[in-house]
Amino acid sequence: MIRYSLQCHNNHTFEAWFSNSADFDKQVKLNLVSCPQCNSTRIAKALMAPNIQPSRSKSKEMAIANPEATAEAQKRRELLALLRRLRAEVEKNAEYVGPRFAEEARKMHYDEVEKRGIYGEATLEEARELHEEGIEFYPLPRLPEDHN
Repeated sequence: MIRYSLQCHNNHTFEAWFSNSADFDKQVKLNLVSCPQCNSTRIAKALMAPNIQPSRSKSKEMAIANPEATAEAQKRRELLALLRRLRAEVEKNAEYVGPRFAEEARKMHYDEVEKRGIYGEATLEEARELHEEGIEFYPLPRLPEDHN
């Protein structure tokens, strides 16, 4: 997994995880990556620096000396907590259909089966096809623990 700092054309910055660089490129090309603030799909990689971990004593000093970094870390924790609640609500109120997501979404869209809340997995190609068919769906964000 690779984490990118991203920026939309409105200069909003955010981070996102991808399997690899090619996965990022494909998702951006298919307009599957959007800004969480303005929903823009005009996304580019922002300038990034390597994540070098300081020693424990230096880490405490840096947290005290850099309140902006501490505030940013708090925002990140709050966002992760919000995403976990979102995930829990979806899992509680929708049916997991696994890799049959695209198939089940189509059946509901074309009134072949009763409409209901579902979640599961779809390939980038399946997501593109659903989008082209006008089938509404939303990616469920992956959480850091999903990558372990």
